[in-house]
Amino acid sequence: MIRHLKLCAFVLGVLAAPLNAQDLSGVARVDTANSHIKQNWFGRLDMQLTLSQGVPYRIFTLDQPPRLVVDFREVDWSGVQADALLNKGTSIDALRFGVFQPGWSRLVADLAQPMLPDEIGMTVDEVTGGAILNMTLRSTDPETFAMASGVPESSVWPTAQPDLVQPAVSDDRFVVVIDPGHGGIDPGAEREGLSEKNLMLDVAFELRDALIRAADVDVVLTRDRDVFVSLQNRVAQAHRARADLFLSLHADALSQGGAQGATVYTLSDEASDTATAHLAARHNRADIIAGADLTGSDDAVTTVLLDLARLETEPRSKALAQALIQSMTASGGPMNNRPLRKAGFSVLKSADIPSVLVEVGFLSSARDLENLRNPEWRSKMVDAMARAVLEWRAQDAALRGLIRQ
Repeated sequence: MIRHLKLCAFVLGVLAAPLNAQDLSGVARVDTANSHIKQNWFGRLDMQLTLSQGVPYRIFTLDQPPRLVVDFREVDWSGVQADALLNKGTSIDALRFGVFQPGWSRLVADLAQPMLPDEIGMTVDEVTGGAILNMTLRSTDPETFAMASGVPESSVWPTAQPDLVQPAVSDDRFVVVIDPGHGGIDPGAEREGLSEKNLMLDVAFELRDALIRAADVDVVLTRDRDVFVSLQNRVAQAHRARADLFLSLHADALSQGGAQGATVYTLSDEASDTATAHLAARHNRADIIAGADLTGSDDAVTTVLLDLARLETEPRSKALAQALIQSMTASGGPMNNRPLRKAGFSVLKSADIPSVLVEVGFLSSARDLENLRNPEWRSKMVDAMARAVLEWRAQDAALRGLIRQ
């Protein structure tokens, strides 16, 4: 016997949760063999997700660029491949899914054209508990799509910022904020069973431990588990922690420029080369990848922050980058042939905190991939980065003392 749970239209707004969070609980698994996303004969898009059990969900769209977002509490996407769900010739350019925050998962579809949900419904089998979520999307004009799009306001559903507990710090402590790149629904680069988000979280833990062992410092991580944290909130966490420096860790994959070897990046409104420009563009799309609403961003504020950063923070960031390069080179690297580069990485746009982004290596390089898999190599690089941070702290303190005189 099938119990019909919800069927409603999407009309100039967003769909609230069709089920209360208390009605269903547990983690549902996706039955890929009985799920699909395909274009029908009438030009509409049909989505069917078959789940091991019914779970609360909500559906909404986002503009600039157009995206469809489906939140669940909670679906396990382990082992599911986008190609297995997405038929060829659909109006979806890309499909992503995974953890959004603890207890919540998300599916994000990049729409090739503005489309709004027209029919939505979930049916649950009362005997097995299995559920099928069906949705049909229809084409619409850009103006109607923009009016209908946005994140619904709800205290039940997750926001873009997980509740990460930060250690208390005092004003006289030296505070290092380590930012493990990507996370949650945004895996970053993936090669041969390795994902950038998991690898950089491991490196962040190792670097935190190395710094605490070596000196009297406070270390804060922008995420300490597999969750999505927006670029803006990564910077905001550094400010809340009263950080003395911000260090973002990555291991990307790039086809441009034969990228390989550890590379350190500082902020600039112009990229130092084409490959770096491509890399910054990829990093700056993290919020879009995870289905974040970017309509509230303020380019004027960003410009002011960049201008302020050039006055004092830019030379301090460059000195930190050079200290990292020298220390990592001395430990054997290998380093990129141009280890110091710059571009407009959003995560580095703090006006008052020296900030650098370190590509510990590139997963697109066979040599770097082998190194990153090796715990002994990672330990050497982590120790080198820790030494560089402490050397920079001493040099920066001395220079600031001279400036005050």
